[in-house]
Amino acid sequence: MDFRYTEEDEIFRQDVRAGLRAILPADIRERQRLTTTMNSDTHDQRDWFKLLDDKGWSVPAWPVEYGGTGWSAIRKYIFEDEMYLASAPEFQWTGTHMVGPVIYTFGNDAQKARFLPEIRRGTHIWCQGFSEPGSGSDLASLRTHAKLEGDKYIVNGQKIWTSTAYEADWGFFLVKTDLTVKPQAGISFLLIDMKSPGITVRRIPQINDEEHLCEVFLDNVEVPAENLVGTPGKGWTSAKFLLEHERTSSAFIFWNKRELRRARMIADDIVHDGRPLSQSPAFAGRLARLEADLAALEWSVLRVLANESHGFDASVASSILKLRGSEMQQATTEIQVDLLATRGLRAYVPGRDQPAPSLPDWPEYVPGRTAIATIMRAATLYGGTKQVQKNILAKLAFGL
Repeated sequence: MDFRYTEEDEIFRQDVRAGLRAILPADIRERQRLTTTMNSDTHDQRDWFKLLDDKGWSVPAWPVEYGGTGWSAIRKYIFEDEMYLASAPEFQWTGTHMVGPVIYTFGNDAQKARFLPEIRRGTHIWCQGFSEPGSGSDLASLRTHAKLEGDKYIVNGQKIWTSTAYEADWGFFLVKTDLTVKPQAGISFLLIDMKSPGITVRRIPQINDEEHLCEVFLDNVEVPAENLVGTPGKGWTSAKFLLEHERTSSAFIFWNKRELRRARMIADDIVHDGRPLSQSPAFAGRLARLEADLAALEWSVLRVLANESHGFDASVASSILKLRGSEMQQATTEIQVDLLATRGLRAYVPGRDQPAPSLPDWPEYVPGRTAIATIMRAATLYGGTKQVQKNILAKLAFGL
C-alpha cells in the first residue's frame, strides 16, 4: 500500500496551512505554543471555533448537510496535522467528535436544529457523563437512573472523571431508564443542561496541579423528555457508536507528534560535555526508537483511514491505537523529563495567566514538562485501561 500524499493533497495541505495561519490570532497561538496544561484553554477554544466556523472548517468530519467539508479521510487527517503545526487550540472533542455525531445520527429534527449549530460554532462546552464509581470501563453496570414522570425525567446518581464538567454548559449522560431488563438494554442517552438545579460538580485535584477532572452529583435533576436522544433503552447503541466513531483519535497521533518534536528540540538545545544531548548514544538511541514507533503508529492510523481490509471487528483497531497511543504519550513525556535532568524537578503551577518564563537557565521548554509527564501515567487508565484493551484484542482478534 502506498501512503504517499498525492500532488493534489500536498496543494491542499499548503492551502490549509495558509488558511489557518491567516485566521489564527497571534495571542491564542502563543498561549497554545507555550501551554503547560493537558488541555487547550476553553476560552481560546470558543473564540477559535467562531473563526473556524466562519471559514467552514469547524466540523470537517461531519456530513456536508450539517456543516462538514466533504473532505476525504486523508484530507481531514492533513487538516488536523496542520492544526497542531500551527499551534491552534484543539477541537472541542466532546462536542464536535462525540455528541455531535450522535445527535445527527440518532437525534430527531428538533435536536439537530437546536444543538448542531451551537456545537459547530463552539458556543457551548460539553462534558461526557459515562464513568461512575465502580463502573469505569464497565458501562453496563452504571447505576445513575432516570424515571420518566410526565414530560420530564427525574435523574439521580453520580458520575466521575467527567472532564471540564465545572465549566461545561451541557452534558451527555448515560442513565438507566429500565431496571427490569438486561443491563445494556435499559440504558438511555440524555442531554442535560449543566445549570439545572440538583447538579453539583466537585473538581478533583490532579497530580499535575490541574483540576480538570470532576465528580458530578445528580440529585432529583429534572430533564425535559425531549432531551432523550434516540429510543428509550437504546443508549448503549449510541454509546458504542460514539466510542467507535473516531477510531483513530485514540492514538493521540498529533499530540504525540508535537511532544516528540518538543523532545527532539530539547535534546538539540541542551549541551553536555561539549555536544547536544541528541548526539549522546543514550538519548540518540531512545529518540530514534520513539520516532520509529511513532512512524509505525501513524502508518497504522493511515491504514485505518484508508479502510484497509484486515478481517477484524472495528473495535480491534480502536483498541490497538488506544493502547499504543497511550504508551507513546508516556514515553515521549518521560524522555523530556530525563533530558531536563534536575531542572525537571522544579515545581511549576500551570495556568492561563502564568506564561512560561524564558531565561537563560530556564528556557520556555522547561516549565510544565514534569507535570505533564506525571499526569500521563494515567493515559493507560482513562478511556479504557490497558488491561481492558488487551482483553478486547484477545477476544475479538484471537478468539481467546
